[in-house]
Amino acid sequence: MRQSKYFIPTLKEVPADAIIPSHRLMLRSGLVRQLAAGIFSWLPLGHIVLKKIMNILRDEMDAIGGQEFLLPALNPIEIWEQTGRVEAMGDVMFHIKNREGLVLAPTHEEIITYHARQHIQSYRDLPQIWYQIQTKFRNEPRPKSGVLRGRQFLMKDAYSMDSTVEGLDVSYQKHYDAYCRIFERCGLKFFIVGASSGAMGGSASQEFMVESDAGEDVCAVSDSGYAANLEVATSALPGVGRIDSTNAIEEFATPSAKTINDLKNQFSLTENQLAKSVVYMVNSEPVLILMRGNDELNESKLESVFKTNQFRPAEAEELFEITGAHTGSIGPINLKTKIKIVADNLLKDANGLVSGANKDGFHFKNIDFSRDCKIDEYHDFRTICEGEPCPINGSPIRVVKAIELGHIFKLGTKYSTALHANILDAEGVEKPIIMGSYGIGVERVMACYLEQGFDDKGIIWNKALTPYHVHLLGLNLLRSPEVQQACEDLYKELTDAGFDVLFDDRDESPGIKFNDADLIGIPIQIIGGKKNIDNGQIEFKIRATNERGVVNITDIVEKVRNFYK
Repeated sequence: MRQSKYFIPTLKEVPADAIIPSHRLMLRSGLVRQLAAGIFSWLPLGHIVLKKIMNILRDEMDAIGGQEFLLPALNPIEIWEQTGRVEAMGDVMFHIKNREGLVLAPTHEEIITYHARQHIQSYRDLPQIWYQIQTKFRNEPRPKSGVLRGRQFLMKDAYSMDSTVEGLDVSYQKHYDAYCRIFERCGLKFFIVGASSGAMGGSASQEFMVESDAGEDVCAVSDSGYAANLEVATSALPGVGRIDSTNAIEEFATPSAKTINDLKNQFSLTENQLAKSVVYMVNSEPVLILMRGNDELNESKLESVFKTNQFRPAEAEELFEITGAHTGSIGPINLKTKIKIVADNLLKDANGLVSGANKDGFHFKNIDFSRDCKIDEYHDFRTICEGEPCPINGSPIRVVKAIELGHIFKLGTKYSTALHANILDAEGVEKPIIMGSYGIGVERVMACYLEQGFDDKGIIWNKALTPYHVHLLGLNLLRSPEVQQACEDLYKELTDAGFDVLFDDRDESPGIKFNDADLIGIPIQIIGGKKNIDNGQIEFKIRATNERGVVNITDIVEKVRNFYK
C-alpha cells in the first residue's frame, strides 16, 4: 500500500481526553476516531489489525469444533423477558423506542437457546459449539478509556450445548485451552482468575485478565500463582476463634460511638473483638449480616450465597422498624423483629465479641455466638485486603487493577430451562440442554496489546498483529530518481514475495517519515536513502529493539523472510 494514497491521519499531539496509553496510541497512530461517547469508527489501519485478531479467533474456535453463526443485533424483547434479563440488565440494555418490543442485544445467550430449542431434540444432536463475531450494544453510563468501555463493540461470543454435566466440563476445558492459545498467539501477558457469574448465572466462571492501571477490574494475585477477581477472592486469614471466657453478656453505654473505629478508639478494642451488623433487604426480606470489625461486605459474594441480585441495604426507616435502633447500634441480640441472621466465616462460633444492643447508644460485650444468639448460616462474605495470606501457600496477596480480556461461564440449565430448550436423553427422559458461554472483546484484545506494546515513540507491533510486515521509507524521492526507482523495485519485490508492505512514498521530510514510522510501529523499517542506494545497499531497523544495520539491497528480502520465520 502506498502511503500517499492511504488514509492514516497521524497526530503529533496527544488528545486531551485520551488518558490511558492504548487510547492515546489508537488516536495518534490513526487506528480509530471517536464519533460520540463510547462510539468509535475504525480507520483502515486499525481495521486491518481487527481482522487479524478475528482470524486468530476463528482459527482457534474452528479448531475445537466451533461453527460460526451471525445472529441479529435486533432482538424481540419477549425472548429476553422469559429469562428475566430485561430487569437484570436494567438501563444497560438499549430499547427501541419507535418499535416497541425490540431491543439491541448486549449478548446472545437467549437467541442461541431460542434456535437450539427449535432444532436440538435429542442427546444424539449434542455436543454443539456455536459462535459468532458480532457487534454488541450496551448503554454504558460512563463510557471511558477509549475502546475498553464503549457502547458499541465487537465480541466473539461462543456457546456450548451438552447433554451431561461431564460434557459441559469437556466443552468448558476446550474453550479454556483455546483462549490460552488465542491470547498467547496475540502476544499478550495475561493471567486467569476465578470470577463471579453475576447476571449471567451458572455454576462457575473464569476471567482472562491483563494487569494494567487502566483496568476497572480489581484482582487478588500472589507469587504462588493464586489469582481471583476481588469479587470472589478468598484468603487464608485465620478466624477470630474463641477465647477462654464464660462471662455473661453485658450492656454498656456507647453514646458517641457511631462507627467501628469509634468503638476501637474509645474502648481500646481490637478488630477481632468487634462484630459489625449490616441489614440488607434480600428479595424484599430483611437479613442481618455480621462482619468482623471494619471488614467490607462483598456484594458479589452476597449474590452468590442468596442466588439473587435482588438486594439492597435497608433504609434508615426500615432499619429502625426491623431492629429498634439506628445505624451504629445494630446487633444480633434483642432484635425487634425475628429475621434471618448470617455471619462471615471469620466469626464462626466466636465469643468475647462486642456488637450493637439494638438500642441507640448502647452495645453488648462478651457475646458468644454459640450461646447468646442463633446464627442461621456462616459464609464467606468479606472483601479480602492487600497483604493477607493467599490460600495456596500463605504468600502475601497483591491487589491489582486489571482489564478483562475474556470470560468463560458454565451456565448450566438457566437459559434452556427458561426457554424450554429440552432434549431426550438416552433413557428417553426429557431434560434441559446444559450450556456454557464464552466471550472475548475483540477491540479489548487490541487495546490490551497496546497497553503492553509501546514505548515513548509509539506502538511496537508484534509479528502476529502488525498491520503490515514491512514499512518501506523512501527518502527525498522527488530529488533522486535513483532512490525512487530502487524503492519502487524493492516494493514490488517484497510484495511479490508475499509480504504486506506500507510504502511511504509521500513528499515529506525524513524526520516526519521516521516519526510516523515509529508511531505506527511496524516491526521492520527499510529505509531507502541516496548514499546507501548509490552503494547498492539499504538500511533496516527493527522497531522493537532499535537494532539498525545496512545490507546489500539484493539481500533485504531474505532478511525480511528470516525475520518472519
